Amino acid sequence: MILSKLPNVGTTIFTTMSKLATEVGAVNLGQGFPGFAMDMQLGKLVEHHINKGHNQYAPMPGVLELRQLLAAKIKKMYGHEYAVADEITITAGGTQAIYTAITALVHEGDEVILFAPAYDCYAPAVELNGGKCVWYNLQYPEYKVNWEQVKKLVNHRTRMIVINTPHNPTGTCLSSNDMRELEKIVSGTDIIILSDEVYEHIVFDGQQHQSVARYPKLAAQSMAVYSFGKTFHNTGWKMGYICGPAELMNEFRKVHQFNVFSCNTPVQYALADYMQDENKYLALPKFYEEKRNHFLNEIKNSRFKFSPSAGTYFQSLCYQGMFEEKDTDLAIRLTKEFKIASIPCSVFYPDQLDEKVLRFCFAKDEEVLAQAGSILRNI
Repeated sequence: MILSKLPNVGTTIFTTMSKLATEVGAVNLGQGFPGFAMDMQLGKLVEHHINKGHNQYAPMPGVLELRQLLAAKIKKMYGHEYAVADEITITAGGTQAIYTAITALVHEGDEVILFAPAYDCYAPAVELNGGKCVWYNLQYPEYKVNWEQVKKLVNHRTRMIVINTPHNPTGTCLSSNDMRELEKIVSGTDIIILSDEVYEHIVFDGQQHQSVARYPKLAAQSMAVYSFGKTFHNTGWKMGYICGPAELMNEFRKVHQFNVFSCNTPVQYALADYMQDENKYLALPKFYEEKRNHFLNEIKNSRFKFSPSAGTYFQSLCYQGMFEEKDTDLAIRLTKEFKIASIPCSVFYPDQLDEKVLRFCFAKDEEVLAQAGSILRNI
């Protein structure tokens, strides 16, 4: 008999819904991956570095040229200067960075504050490392944080607070005021902020992404996670990076070296070349805002309720007043009967809070969004 370390965890909802969408031939706006090709210039750069012989282990923290470029990028965008040698590590995607950070820094009995709805990799990592998840529920439609309530969750056992902005699955973003309030809560404590910022370049309507790196006091006790896959439309490459103060990064690397040790070498060199042109990532807000607007225009005459996504490539649609079904049941029925797949938002809550909200991914070509819009208008 196997004693499971994660007895309540099954196959992820993303795998389940994508499998169902494939089986029934549905338009898949469920799992969050771009439905279009990446820039093949980046692919040619990978080929170039393969042919150049960059095919052996990269340095454990990552290729120096790439870390130097990232340090310069962050300083220019957010004003914080991370030390190239000690404070930036290249990872096998954002999820690996999150898991490794939690493994390195959360001890048996430590408490970790999580905001639900939460991306589904946070809680299992905490539990596997003997930590306790302490939940704060965000609620539809604004998903705002009441920081006074969060403050009441903090005690001497609080080791970490995990934030995610822009936020998956709600498409909301933390404000500068949110960051200041968080800074007040952790000031003078040993609490670590783990900031999931993988959608940093996908923010809309003239907003600025509020990275922990913009706030010196927060940056001093935070680890920030980023994703190349989300930025450059190649999620299958599983490439990301993490930044944080040297004393935290030292602990991170102790685990990282026995987890993946190092990441894809020719891809790192290619990214270092490709990102010399900052427009490759600075143009992303406009690119995805146009897709968001196209999708919302397609569904404006539907019966679904929504507030435009402020960031990420996800749009939440509420079906209150349309159906009484649980969101998990409706998501399956829409996939089977109407041939459109989504993700039910209750799965992101520990108590399966069902506010009749489904998440749709609009990182798709316009014809796919038009097809999806036609379906949604007729539901």
